Amino acid sequence: MSEPSETPTRAGFAAVIGAPNAGKSTLVNRLVGAKVSIVTKKVQTTRFPVRGVAMEGRSQIVLVDTPGVFQPRRRLDRAMVHAAWAGAEDADAVVHLVDAETELAVEGGETTAAQRRAAEDVRTIVERLQRASRPAILALNKIDLVKRDRLLALSARLFESGAYAEVFMVSAETGSGVDDLKRRLAGLMPEGPWLYPQDQTADLPVRLLAAEITREKVYLRVHDELPYAATVETTAFDERADGAVRIEQTIYVERDSQRMIVIGKGGQTLKWIGQKSREELGGLLDRPVHLFLHVRVQEDWQNSRGFYRDLGLEFDI
Repeated sequence: MSEPSETPTRAGFAAVIGAPNAGKSTLVNRLVGAKVSIVTKKVQTTRFPVRGVAMEGRSQIVLVDTPGVFQPRRRLDRAMVHAAWAGAEDADAVVHLVDAETELAVEGGETTAAQRRAAEDVRTIVERLQRASRPAILALNKIDLVKRDRLLALSARLFESGAYAEVFMVSAETGSGVDDLKRRLAGLMPEGPWLYPQDQTADLPVRLLAAEITREKVYLRVHDELPYAATVETTAFDERADGAVRIEQTIYVERDSQRMIVIGKGGQTLKWIGQKSREELGGLLDRPVHLFLHVRVQEDWQNSRGFYRDLGLEFDI
């Protein structure tokens, strides 16, 4: 009698889409088990699709953390929304992550302008998913913050739209329900060889990863004073003979007043950004990091074709 064949390997792509601040990056990081995408309270933090690699048994799930889907106003907005839908259309599975707390607040009339915009973005996504070739998975997030009866009613209402094949209740922050979603995604991946080494957690060039880490720190420190007006470029990344890495980065802002905000009184804000970024990069790269930051005014950085090319975004949208 022959030995039973080994379970075949599976590998594919799962796109995570949703309105800005739905918790997509937190969910992808949780599914992967490592930080692959930056997370802040600022909307539209993710500007381009970031791939995180999750393993579940003999299945490899390449998670595509997409930019938030919202009503675009500028060229960068249009490029981000286009990238989000492109990631969804190319994927083997699509997860639509919805902030249940925000949705229920809007239903109850207890809303802010940002919450109302987020709810409108959810409607836009649902309408497009209704026209898709296959139904998506609905994942209701922040279930730890809402009452169960209201959560079930919200789930039923969204499911009745016909845009979804199934519903999962999760908390990306605490991890509740995430393992169930991960197992389901693993089963949806097509049979085939793994696309990445088993121990790889992200598909992101190290220079770009370093820039993203620093951009996260910029937003964490000055997001109120610097709305959406900064980007970071790694201009040098040199391996030193002693095993350390020397990194130079430029933080671009649009006005001189913003430059002064990033630098801070006596350079203290920039020092904090550099220290926090250096500490995290040192841990990620597992080696000493010497980080040098510069702040430069470039009014039209959002209209630079090279900026879009470096992030893999479409410029002519």
